[in-house]
Amino acid sequence: MIRHTQFQVHTRGRSLHELTDVVRECMATAEIGDGLAHIFVHHTSASLIVCENADADVRRDLDAFFARLAPDGDPNYLHKMEGEDDMSAHIRTVLTLTSLAVPIVAGRLDLGTWQGIYLWEHRTTPHVRKVTVSLQG
Repeated sequence: MIRHTQFQVHTRGRSLHELTDVVRECMATAEIGDGLAHIFVHHTSASLIVCENADADVRRDLDAFFARLAPDGDPNYLHKMEGEDDMSAHIRTVLTLTSLAVPIVAGRLDLGTWQGIYLWEHRTTPHVRKVTVSLQG
C-alpha cells in the first residue's frame, strides 16, 4: 500500500521550516507499522534536510556556511532570471536534496533523538512550496 499526501509550506524567505510533525500527521491515518516515508519538495530552489532539531545555532551555522559556499549575486553566475539569489538558490538545492527517505518502524518515524525533517527555503523572498509525502508499508 502507498498513500500520498500533499501540502504547502508558506516560507518567509531564506529559512528552515521543520516538517517533522507535519509528516507525522500524514502518517496518523495511514496505519503503517513498518515501512518508508518518502518526502519530496517540488521546487528547484528549496530543499529538504534531516538536521539537528534541539539547537537552532546548528541551522544558523548551516545557513552561514552556505552563504559563503554559494553567495548571492556572484558575478560568475550567468543565470539571474529571477534576481541575485536565483542561481545561489539552485546551487544550494543541488548540494542538498529535494527528497528524503525516512524509515517507519512500529508506526513511528525512525529518526534519531535530535533529528528533525526540514524544508530549507533558499530564496530570500517568501514562497509557497509544495511537498508530497508518500508512505509505503
